[in-house]
Amino acid sequence: MLIFMLFFFAAISFALGILSLRKPDWSWYMNEGWKTRGDSEPSDAYLDMVKFRGFLGIVVGSFFAACGILVTWSSL
Repeated sequence: MLIFMLFFFAAISFALGILSLRKPDWSWYMNEGWKTRGDSEPSDAYLDMVKFRGFLGIVVGSFFAACGILVTWSSL
């Protein structure tokens, strides 16, 4: 069960990290954009912050995947 959870967290972290890197404005539109009716855009600082969080999500996902591989390998 631990192995499944590690790979599950790795997949979720990878998916959110890639989404944040590829579409950084998506989270802004989901949280704030609907309130402005298209009259404003996210700032460059916000977009850079979301991209950085996406990078960190990929790093965390890699850590969980590596832990899952090590746990799988040690249980053999």
